[in-house]
Amino acid sequence: GRHRLYTHGEIAGLRDALQEGLSISSAVSRAREGLTADTHSLVGSLASFEPERADAAMEAVLALRTVDRAIEEVLLPSLEEVGRRHGLESAAWAFAAGWGAAWLRRATRLASPPALPLSVIVGDASRDELDADAPAIRALELMCLRSGVGVLGLSARGAGGMTEALAGRRPNLVVIAGGHLEDDTVARWAYAVRLAAGALPVATFRRGPVRTQVRSTGAIPLPPGPAEARAELMDLLGVALPGLEPVPPETVPTRLAAG
Repeated sequence: GRHRLYTHGEIAGLRDALQEGLSISSAVSRAREGLTADTHSLVGSLASFEPERADAAMEAVLALRTVDRAIEEVLLPSLEEVGRRHGLESAAWAFAAGWGAAWLRRATRLASPPALPLSVIVGDASRDELDADAPAIRALELMCLRSGVGVLGLSARGAGGMTEALAGRRPNLVVIAGGHLEDDTVARWAYAVRLAAGALPVATFRRGPVRTQVRSTGAIPLPPGPAEARAELMDLLGVALPGLEPVPPETVPTRLAAG
């Protein structure tokens, strides 16, 4: 009756459970338990300092989900759980954060080149790779790239040489991501971008509490989850995500100016 929708991974889990002779209700429960177990498996691998096992856990996750869903539903929650259990100054978090950053970098290298004549600049205001916000920032960059939008990630510490960095680029939007750097540092970086590329809409991601500088610039706060933040960015850019009506390309500049 088309009133139940399942992912490919859920269908595979149901099939395997039914082949074992379970009833339909038991098979559904087994499949759901299997999805929940993915997070436990990755957390255990990271807490045990086993990169190969963590890689295998993510491979299993990707058999059941898209890359974006794997990141949103398993990778980021698993990293957050390791940080919660062991603390952000622990060896376990250092290992987990490093592994997560490496995994996201590999996924970024494998992503298709941007398919749309649009790009965003991400000013990374996090502390470093061990910052709690760093995995979500890398995830947002990857999700934007997978949506067909070009991404240039720069540290918000580096305001010098911005003209050279943006030579030949026509960015459409700036995202200031992370809450570690002070407002003055971020403001200098944003001013350098403005001098090099002109006035652009500005959004903030995981910047923390509303700050005076951000409030005065009219920056658009994005949701803390990378998938939701990506959806809002795509809306600002006039890009329709799968399942939504496409936005005519000629309306993009108008929508950005309105934003």
